[in-house]
Amino acid sequence: MSRVLIIGAGGVGQVVVHKCAQVQSVFTDILLASRTKSKVDRIAKDIESRYGRKISTAQLDADKPANTVKLIKKFKPDLVVNVALPYQDLAIMDACLETKTNYMDTANYEPKDVAKFEYRWQWAYKERFEKAGITALLGSGFDPGVTNVFTAWMKKHIFSKMQYLDIVDANAGSHGVAFATNFNPEINIREITQRGRYFEKGEWKEIDPMSVHKAVNYPEVGDKESYLLFHEELESLVKNFPEIERARFWMTFGQEYLTHLRVLQNVGMTRIDAVNYKGTKVVPLEFLKALLPEPASLGTNYTGKTCIGVQIEGLDKNGQPKKHFVYNVCDHAESFKETGTQAVAYTTGVPAMIGAMMMITGQWEKPGVWNMEDFDPDPFMEQLNKHGLPWKETSF
Repeated sequence: MSRVLIIGAGGVGQVVVHKCAQVQSVFTDILLASRTKSKVDRIAKDIESRYGRKISTAQLDADKPANTVKLIKKFKPDLVVNVALPYQDLAIMDACLETKTNYMDTANYEPKDVAKFEYRWQWAYKERFEKAGITALLGSGFDPGVTNVFTAWMKKHIFSKMQYLDIVDANAGSHGVAFATNFNPEINIREITQRGRYFEKGEWKEIDPMSVHKAVNYPEVGDKESYLLFHEELESLVKNFPEIERARFWMTFGQEYLTHLRVLQNVGMTRIDAVNYKGTKVVPLEFLKALLPEPASLGTNYTGKTCIGVQIEGLDKNGQPKKHFVYNVCDHAESFKETGTQAVAYTTGVPAMIGAMMMITGQWEKPGVWNMEDFDPDPFMEQLNKHGLPWKETSF
């Protein structure tokens, strides 16, 4: 018997519930909670119609730990899976500490008033989780998440020394909407409008947003212009693998998307500070989010594929130069057929389920706060092949 509380009912939350419902031998009881009760009830109805499984639902404002504590005490889960907003990470971790419940998320905490990715706020919980005898697993999505596992797997099986690491992320799909984001618009736009950052020769180097780009060849997708961004897994990977001399993250964006984004920035619509509008304080980016399509709604007409992976250069087990690329290709239409969401949500939600499986089955378990690469990558890699995200490898 195992009980899991899933917090968040966006596209990723929807995928997580679907995938957990498919593995009843591991996830025997599921509670889905969100601020909007109608969302969780709609997902629960879909789960029952597809799999014949009934899941519980609850309304939850996770901004306040007391609310989550109350729900945890009532449901008594073995694990809390946080796929809500990154702003809520610490509040949910506080609730898990108070109730001595294991915790997992897919993206690191960031303060609402500053667009800044850093693990230090969550890493600071390490001793408290150790003393409580519970485990916190950070970043069990795809990037971060699977990319961390790919790196750990290559270190274990391919490389004696990893020198240069590039995480590459291409969405070559088309949703037919003039401008939309593939996950929460507020988080997505905050991520790509902050200054870029990469690690080289022991220090972090900053660049202007979207100022460095190059063509990357993605298997089954082709050459795509890719832009250098900062992504949180770089921070944990260079910490846990200090041999890495350079670590970068690249992501594709279409020209139409970039043009819309530039206009929105120029007119102030991506600001995260409040402005006074007729006596009411309004955060422009939050208002823009309300106008843009709900990411979970994009799946209906989505075509094309994503390709995400890790390219590493270094020395193989025999000390010879080696280049190795481990990646996954995911189809938007197939993702929608299975879970009613597009591939960007699918590639995040499936690893969240697998991370939860690793914890509930005891394969990944030790008190404290950990990143994905802190655990044995082999069982996770095996489950990727079984649950919809098969991985491939090649030279590059």
